[in-house]
Amino acid sequence: MSVRVRPARVAAAGAENRRRAAELHEIRAGAAAGPSDSATQAQHAKGKLTARERIALLFDGGRFHEVEQLRRHRATGFGLENRRPHTDGVITGWGEVEGRTVFVYAHDFRIFGGALGEAHAEKIHKIMDMALAAGAPLVSLNDGAGARIQEGVSALAGFGGIFRRNTQASGVIPQISVMLGPCAGGAAYSPALTDFVFMVRETSQMFITGPDVVRAVTGEEISHNGLGGADVHAETSGVCHFAYDDEETCLAEVRYLLTMLPANNRELPPSYACDDPANRRTENMAELVPADGRQPYDVTRVIAELVDDGEFLEVHERWARNIVCALARLDGKVVGIVANQPQALAGVLDIGASEKAARFVQMCDSFNIPLVTLLDVPGFLPGVEQEHGGIIRHGAKLLYAYCNATVPRVSLVLRKAYGGAYIVMDSRSIGADLTYAWPTNEIAVMGAEGAANIIFRRRIAAADDPEAMRARMVKEYQAELMHPYYAAERGLVDDVIDPAETREVVIAALAMLRDKHALLPSRKHGNPPQ
Repeated sequence: MSVRVRPARVAAAGAENRRRAAELHEIRAGAAAGPSDSATQAQHAKGKLTARERIALLFDGGRFHEVEQLRRHRATGFGLENRRPHTDGVITGWGEVEGRTVFVYAHDFRIFGGALGEAHAEKIHKIMDMALAAGAPLVSLNDGAGARIQEGVSALAGFGGIFRRNTQASGVIPQISVMLGPCAGGAAYSPALTDFVFMVRETSQMFITGPDVVRAVTGEEISHNGLGGADVHAETSGVCHFAYDDEETCLAEVRYLLTMLPANNRELPPSYACDDPANRRTENMAELVPADGRQPYDVTRVIAELVDDGEFLEVHERWARNIVCALARLDGKVVGIVANQPQALAGVLDIGASEKAARFVQMCDSFNIPLVTLLDVPGFLPGVEQEHGGIIRHGAKLLYAYCNATVPRVSLVLRKAYGGAYIVMDSRSIGADLTYAWPTNEIAVMGAEGAANIIFRRRIAAADDPEAMRARMVKEYQAELMHPYYAAERGLVDDVIDPAETREVVIAALAMLRDKHALLPSRKHGNPPQ
């Protein structure tokens, strides 16, 4: 049976559909534009971009698929019922970074100061759930004033949902927090739960209690940046992994970091064809590292000589500088590098260095990034402050992280490797798959001078010339227990290699270990030292 449709009815229906489509486009345009031109100008006057401008910088070609753009809050009281802007102050969705899917939520400071309300929180919860279900990284662009006070405890509960999802996603998908404005109170805990924190100088701050509360409680006078600015968290607290002078550079570095990470814990990081030959000889290594263990040097130059094209991304560059943690590529494949830095505190391990390296090792293990450890460590930093600060507990964090890691692990002793610090820095005894050493290695319980003073103290004290006897005993100890091949003879290292062969040897070792499969005991989770 045929059905006849009157032309007039078809035309009317088409006109109505077009009218509604035009209305939709108008509403969307208004939501995209934001509350007003003056609000946008005020944001720019502070040296900050708008949320949509930031998203455009993050994603390839600025292309972005928005979720719940038309969401509005349903709160009443305090005049909120008369202010119901679309998006409710947060923009959520997904796009691509170098062709790979990435999810994002971005606070819009122009709407309620980016403060979190019930609808705002539900949008964030949804995009976090989507990222976890899709197995793709999540980037948060933070520029908000905490909880929306007018909505009371409903707003506060929204933070709890974010924290729970941060924890559930930890070690499953990469989570990156980008601080582009204020982040105060409980809101600061979400970035602390993520894998990486970026900050922009002068415009971003993080603190639990602001300067006014600090002044009221303690009488201390301090500025917002002095209390929780980018430099404070990059150098002193260790909360911030990367700090930059402007938002454009910051977001470009976020994009670069994402190219070094897998989409999730079931995948390997992306690899690229490399023009730097795998068998390139590293002839400069001999000049970069002095044979005299008392002379400092910059280990980042050793890393640059080792990795593809001399390029690496240092994590926590300005905090705990006596250890270096970096992401780089070897033969086009991502590796995590942990290296003692003799240029700072002679490369000793202390509380800060232990925490920094432990967190980095755990991140690499979570996301299938092989570990290369470069040792030149004279021990743990002695002192009352370190002991009372819990160096035992903090040093154990690094030990636990290495022992628990199942990714390929290759270590290389450049010079000194003394005492417990040698064991902690991924020695063979705690599970390193392959351990190499240069001919300049000194692997021992402690330095020759200290050992001789203990072992031969009576002979030195009874000698007519104690200093001459001490020098003689030091040489004897070095000849017996600290010669370059002592550890290799006892199977503590797999080989002693020419420094010029370092790149070739390390790449070959990682290639062999690429399909490594290690099982941990069945358990709910470990109980690492805190």
